[in-house]
Amino acid sequence: MSFNEGADLDTSQVIGGAGKGGIAIGGGIGGLVIILIGAFFGVDLSSVTGGSTNPFGTNQIEPGGSQSATDFSQCRTGADANRDDTCRIIGTVNSVQDYWQDALPKDLDRQYQQAKTVIYSGATTSACGTASNQTGPFYCPSDQRVYIDASFFDELSSRFGADDGALAQEYVVAHEYGHHIQNVLGILAKAQDGRTGATNNGVRVELMADCLAGVWAKHASTTEDADGDALLKPLTESDVRSALSAAAAVGDDHIQQSAGATVNPDSWTHGSSEQRQRWFMTGYDSGTIRQCDTFATNDL
Repeated sequence: MSFNEGADLDTSQVIGGAGKGGIAIGGGIGGLVIILIGAFFGVDLSSVTGGSTNPFGTNQIEPGGSQSATDFSQCRTGADANRDDTCRIIGTVNSVQDYWQDALPKDLDRQYQQAKTVIYSGATTSACGTASNQTGPFYCPSDQRVYIDASFFDELSSRFGADDGALAQEYVVAHEYGHHIQNVLGILAKAQDGRTGATNNGVRVELMADCLAGVWAKHASTTEDADGDALLKPLTESDVRSALSAAAAVGDDHIQQSAGATVNPDSWTHGSSEQRQRWFMTGYDSGTIRQCDTFATNDL
């Protein structure tokens, strides 16, 4: 989904992470899945990553680390978001938050609380443990921040098979903000029910976040910058296919197959490729959060 070239980007909604080198993290897709699960549930990942949880937020620097020199001054307009992955993240954060700022009070009579996104390169710390380009994007409920290394988008295409379209990347950002919506609504904690299997609450939470990403996508072209100018152009069929390619790429069955493992629904944490695509489209087709209640159905 393309941004309107003259739209203004609000970089105050993102911050740069604290850089840290030399972290050894379990490699391969299996390691990626383990770390993502830990990060999502707010678990201290020091035993997995060799890092330590930072209780003071993401801008503190651990010994031996150095402050990231992340500079967002190149991200000023929609034209910048169309050409640069980091600027695209910023523009998407702006759009997603503009949508939920209005939609959440209107649809559920709940006030939206803004959440910052930490954009880092290499590695940084969060209240949920170490984030790195190996972990992939995640939402940390402990500090209510989204963590993204823009280099993940290359992994999404080259390793997992998503296309390189803009909405494939924007879907990832919108999905993580879906978790923030769940946190605001008090739903996110349901994921920690201790159950396993293809219908466990963790899977339901993830599929709901996919649905919420679809709801945003439906209305994305109506979101505005601070001056009231539209941030994004209307979606095309190609845009929707791009988002679906990303949803399929991060399905549990696809990840297991890519790792050379047997598909085992009992170990799923996020849902199959088909489920993730279907729930994204449920949100997109309906355009309302009220159709995203994955806890109200046995047909996931």
